[in-house]
Amino acid sequence: MKELSLHILDITENSIRAKATEIYIEVEEDLNNNLFSFVIKDNGKGMDEEFLKAVKDPFTTSRTTRKVGLGIPLLEAACKRCNGGLEIISVVNQGTQIKAWMDYNHIDRAPLGDMVSTISNLIISNPDIDFVYCHKYNEKSFKIDTREIKNILDGVPINDLSVINWLKNYIKDELTEIKQK
Repeated sequence: MKELSLHILDITENSIRAKATEIYIEVEEDLNNNLFSFVIKDNGKGMDEEFLKAVKDPFTTSRTTRKVGLGIPLLEAACKRCNGGLEIISVVNQGTQIKAWMDYNHIDRAPLGDMVSTISNLIISNPDIDFVYCHKYNEKSFKIDTREIKNILDGVPINDLSVINWLKNYIKDELTEIKQK
């Protein structure tokens, strides 16, 4: 995948297919320690030990529409190529956590990509799922929690057009803010 945001989208879609009702996404850009990482945690159905051992194999997938699952193997290859790694922890009926990390300044590290569209589209397309998105850039960070937004909206759907526009602008502004010196 050409952008890391697409890996984040792919892994999060796995969480959605696993019937998660809560998904936590954290992106960390730590230039001081030359680290790029992200964590995705969910409360979905989890994976049994046998499937967990095989999940990094491209011919392992839970999908019934195809026999190949390239998302996790491609992510692991991207991490290893950039002096990083991939860790997956999963417990049946409790959820899954995936952590990916790599050198921030590695020449082969893909750009982060469009996190505004990634996060806003996940939220808009899955209004019944609670998302928490935290983005850290060196010492600065911001967090958005759809549970808080839904409480403020007081019955207005989170995928209402005016909310969508606000959401995209808010994420864009916050990402710009934390990256300013």
